[in-house]
Amino acid sequence: MADDPIIPGASPTPERLTISTSRLDIEYFRWGNPAHRPILLLHGWPDCALTWGFVASALVADGWCPIAPSLRGFGGTKFKSSDIARSGQLSALAQDAIDFLDALNIHAPLPVIGHDWGARATYILSCLWPERVRAGIALSVGWGTNRADQPISISQASRYWYHWFMHTRRGREMVATQRRALTEFLWRQWSPRWRFEAAEFEATAVFFDNPDWADVTLHSYTHRWAGAPGDPAYDALEARLASPERISVPTLMLHGDDDQVSEPGSSENRDSLFSGPYQRELIVGSGHFPQREHPQQVIAQVRRFLATHA
Repeated sequence: MADDPIIPGASPTPERLTISTSRLDIEYFRWGNPAHRPILLLHGWPDCALTWGFVASALVADGWCPIAPSLRGFGGTKFKSSDIARSGQLSALAQDAIDFLDALNIHAPLPVIGHDWGARATYILSCLWPERVRAGIALSVGWGTNRADQPISISQASRYWYHWFMHTRRGREMVATQRRALTEFLWRQWSPRWRFEAAEFEATAVFFDNPDWADVTLHSYTHRWAGAPGDPAYDALEARLASPERISVPTLMLHGDDDQVSEPGSSENRDSLFSGPYQRELIVGSGHFPQREHPQQVIAQVRRFLATHA
């Protein structure tokens, strides 16, 4: 039986806070007791930090303090200067997460859970800053899919149609002026069995009203295919990611078996990219948003993994 639809911000209601780094004023949400063990939750595109509402509630019950920032270009997260490039490159998302933890004075390793863009950032954190990540849990995206020259199947290339669309003038205009129509269409396409409520989508879409959302989005999907230059501020990170070391951090990968954007086969056979414990599990009946579609399955997998590795 499918799980009941979860409206972002489900009980317990999180605190909505802001903290500054050198580049950003970062909006973030915190559930539970701040004296409890922190766990970092990173959302994807097109989504928001409140995607974790149901998962966060379970983590609070287990004695964790979940913290979920709005990524650059989303919600109330703002660039501190007009001179800072509105980069959406994946290394920037990972650096933002490190800067965010530093600002919170969280330096001890902690578990990180990420979905979609957040999953990519989770892998990069585990790869480049393994001393900061106790365990990594990635949803809907396998590691090793970031390179512009990566081989992809014809089927996967067709699922990435919106990537290619964003390289065109019409695609850029649609991202800027029809973002709600585009993102709602993608939700339905990527998760065809999911019957989400209009209120759930609208509670998320307000996070796309950030004035930098379109620029960050367009740069992310053009830069990753070498269609736009990166921000030189991240050149050193990009150089390290060009030939990444195997990930030593214990890692769990969760993939919906009906994901219509990241085909489930794209995350198979990745074991050789990890030197530490690595597991991949399918979320049965789920499309691209398993934390929303089937949160109980996700929670069960997260609890099992954290019990061993955190």
